[in-house]
Amino acid sequence: MARVPQDQTDVPFMKMHGLGNDFIVIDRRHRDVPVTAALARALGDRRRGLGFDQLATIDPCDGADARLTFWNSDGSLSGACGNATRCIARHLMDEGRDAVTLRTDRGDLAARDAGDGLTSVNMGAPVPDWREVPLARDVDLDHLPLDGDPVATGMGNPHCTFFVDDVEAVDLSEIGPRVENDPLFPERTNVQLAQLVGPDHLRLRVWERGAGVTLASGSSSCAVAVAAARRGLTGRRVRIDLDGGTLWVDWREDGVWMTGPTAHVADGVIRADWIAGQS
Repeated sequence: MARVPQDQTDVPFMKMHGLGNDFIVIDRRHRDVPVTAALARALGDRRRGLGFDQLATIDPCDGADARLTFWNSDGSLSGACGNATRCIARHLMDEGRDAVTLRTDRGDLAARDAGDGLTSVNMGAPVPDWREVPLARDVDLDHLPLDGDPVATGMGNPHCTFFVDDVEAVDLSEIGPRVENDPLFPERTNVQLAQLVGPDHLRLRVWERGAGVTLASGSSSCAVAVAAARRGLTGRRVRIDLDGGTLWVDWREDGVWMTGPTAHVADGVIRADWIAGQS
């Protein structure tokens, strides 16, 4: 079915979340809805807009079930968003299938119904080279030259993980923006505080690039699982407890699989006159 151009009518949207990591989703498979950085920032305002950690759009795609694009609440683009990918995969699977392939800037991601209300997505393999993370210079990814000895991981977006004794004892709102904007990360970075609480069991708090403190992050969870395994702290299959709930991550030969619950909270419309006022 061909898409129709946007006219001066309201724009439907869906509100979803994965463990409190919340999203506004606009389905553009049948209607072209232009999204700009300015519109993403306006919609991301939790008082004057709708509010979200990420805005996601669904577009038609040859060779995949859909094409996904993600914006942070500050209007910047995000190359990967694991929880939003799982939420949208669940939405598409509810249309009558038990597995989908979703194209993102990260590549084609496979998702499937994991049973018991859970959805799994393969977020791909971690990148092996400092240029791909990306970092500003060639350094040891497992021991960055920053206070706290963090680990860098690329999962389609950059991540910096600090392993600490107690995630509650570290001021995430202070360390998050400081490390996010460190010159070592030319495209800024997501920041994680991770604590080993048991065998193959981690406690995690997340500062998301362009969004701030968030209750959960799928790509961050994948990055932390990879970092912990590389450091020898865990095996390759781990439970991760975030502020918003629990995800399970399994670093396999074919990529890093993440499994957890999703929620489709509501459907609504964005008024055309409000959108016109943001241009």
